[in-house]
Amino acid sequence: MRYRLFPGTNIKVSEIGFGTWTLSTGWWGDKTDDEAVEMLRVARNQFGINFFDTADTYGNGRGERQLAEAFRGQRGEVVYSTKIGYDIYDPEAQSARRGQSELPQKFDRDYMRFALDKCLERLETDHIDVLQLHNIKMEHVRDASIWETLREMQSEGLIGVWGAAFGPAIGWLYEAVELCERENDIGTIQMIWNILEQHPGTTMIEAAREHAPSCAFNIRVTHASGMLEGKYTEDTEFPPNDHRRHRPRSWLINGVKKVRTLDFLTTRMTLGQAALKWLLAEPTVVTTLPNIYDMEQLREFAEASDKPDLTREEMERIAELADRNFGVDEEPISYKGTMERVTT
Repeated sequence: MRYRLFPGTNIKVSEIGFGTWTLSTGWWGDKTDDEAVEMLRVARNQFGINFFDTADTYGNGRGERQLAEAFRGQRGEVVYSTKIGYDIYDPEAQSARRGQSELPQKFDRDYMRFALDKCLERLETDHIDVLQLHNIKMEHVRDASIWETLREMQSEGLIGVWGAAFGPAIGWLYEAVELCERENDIGTIQMIWNILEQHPGTTMIEAAREHAPSCAFNIRVTHASGMLEGKYTEDTEFPPNDHRRHRPRSWLINGVKKVRTLDFLTTRMTLGQAALKWLLAEPTVVTTLPNIYDMEQLREFAEASDKPDLTREEMERIAELADRNFGVDEEPISYKGTMERVTT
């Protein structure tokens, strides 16, 4: 396993991280807490993964509690990243089904400090290495008091690196661009970016390079919701509790066609590993968060870090394919968030 530093810090993280939403939310199949803890320990002890990303909303704190159980007594050996911003303490939220409908968000100073205290309690720690505001919108980007609260908590030693996670769906271009412009000491952004879905992530990275030199990216949806694992066919069916079941069939059919154009990447490694190496070719990417939901997948993705880097020719060929949408004619993607510059 190779490691990278968050710029300007001593926080060293594995190139392959572990996002706990596959273990704690039920949207990638159901895992018991014992199964989750075992996978987390294997990730750390056998494969060198030390970056674990969660959120207070993942199972109403379940993801954080799983981490605390897995690494009790080993706090100095792991890097915890969590997110706050959804009011999971509202009575209705306690019984809400996690998924496509968002809960109310709160980012006032008192709530942020309350939410952070609860995260610390569940994680059984006195500090969070990386704290991100969960799925922020433009109104939050433009509220300077929110970011000043994060700086306060950082100055108190409660958090190491602060930033924002964008979502829940792909998009949010100018939210990220404007955040880099307004708060140029931001330490990290979590976004969707992968070989098949390069926009708007590439432009976000360009904005950070120009305006926020210490901003490192941690990447989610690294495999385009499993498409880049190279295992889907036109006949693939997803279980009833799998969120991919709710996507239109065209997503599956067109995705399989695109993936077939990437067979040239599989001579030295699996397609799933090559997808991670493509991300890691970008210096501002500090870690990747593939969706890990079984031991076989854990091994495959963890071992990607030590695979050979993609060659210049392979990178250029991917860029050429992306320019023509991997040979697939389809309706333009419908993005969420602010995809055109709005100044008012």
